[in-house]
Amino acid sequence: MESIIKLLKSHTSIRKFKKQPIEESLLLSLIEAGQSAATSSFLQGTTVIRIQNMETRGKIADLCGGQTYVGSAAEFLVFCADLKRSKSCCNKHKVEFNGDYTEQFIIATVDVALMAQSMVAAAESCGIGICYIGAIRNDPQKITELLNIPKHVYPVFGLCLGYPDQAPEVKPRLPLEVVLKNEVYEDLEDNALIEDYDSKIEEYYGERSGGGHGTPWTAQIAGLLSTKSRPHMRAFLAKQGFNFK
Repeated sequence: MESIIKLLKSHTSIRKFKKQPIEESLLLSLIEAGQSAATSSFLQGTTVIRIQNMETRGKIADLCGGQTYVGSAAEFLVFCADLKRSKSCCNKHKVEFNGDYTEQFIIATVDVALMAQSMVAAAESCGIGICYIGAIRNDPQKITELLNIPKHVYPVFGLCLGYPDQAPEVKPRLPLEVVLKNEVYEDLEDNALIEDYDSKIEEYYGERSGGGHGTPWTAQIAGLLSTKSRPHMRAFLAKQGFNFK
């Protein structure tokens, strides 16, 4: 148990990979391990698209703002929230499909995250590094067309996998006292704890190999949440059949 906890606490994102393939049987085993994650109501609402064609990967990398490791990783997977299979189940049993409710969107999306993270833990236990690529949502319509993704399915994120050719430092997380609450939500001491955390993040970026932007955590989050973030997503999801009733 101690080794599993140590593994999870040592997670880092890898963006530089060795030119070493992942054995086919191992890759399939990792995906199967991911499938064993919890799934709400046994929905199993995840489809994984494996991208081996390097031209396709290059197009995806461009759509993701030039993230070249999409192409240099040994494997690149696109994780999709999939209610199309659920619709087929309804059709088979001649009942109405109500997959456009917000709840169904939530459980399918959570299913994707749970499966991917279980797969990531399995991969890292085998010495394989990973990097999530949320930037596939920069232009989800083009990704959808490129990968022939049908209605009632949407791409949630990509995942690079490969043997690491770098050893980045572990990025400090928020203090446990900020994240863990007892009985009710209270944040009486959060401000002081987060001020201290800001200092630790600035120190981390100052000492990180390869340098860093030096921006404290609160400033990063303020920048993120004070600007429009992929405003096209709602219209895209509606087009894919996720109407949030």
